Amino acid sequence: MISLRKCGLSDSEWIASRFHLPAEKAESLLAEWNAGSYQGSYFEMFAVQGDDTVVGTVSLYGHSQTIVSIGPEIFEEFRRRGFAKAAMTEAMRIAGERGFEIVLQQVRTDNSASIRLHEALGFEKDSYTYTNRNGNEVFLYLKIIR
Repeated sequence: MISLRKCGLSDSEWIASRFHLPAEKAESLLAEWNAGSYQGSYFEMFAVQGDDTVVGTVSLYGHSQTIVSIGPEIFEEFRRRGFAKAAMTEAMRIAGERGFEIVLQQVRTDNSASIRLHEALGFEKDSYTYTNRNGNEVFLYLKIIR
């Protein structure tokens, strides 16, 4: 079982270690995560907690008042254990509580694990392939959560 929790100053050590950052940069990143917005849009970052271990992170990014994207990142040594699916499920619940109605995901066309995850969670795939701003080919996946 997992839980999502806001990251606090006590998390700076694992953030520095995981992301190969100096301590002061990890603290700066934490402050950015906890600001509640990114480039003028709603943003929240959570630690994915499995028992007493942080197994990854998941973010919520608001595109509009009703549309949100969820960014799960399960650390490599914890993958293939159901943490991503559980984290996405919990993140969708939180997003619904925040008033969002639709989850919009960009999934790289070569990321078969993420494709399987979104299909297992009942997302619908748009029938087109897009090139995102990073130059990656992606599918759009949508799910109504409220």
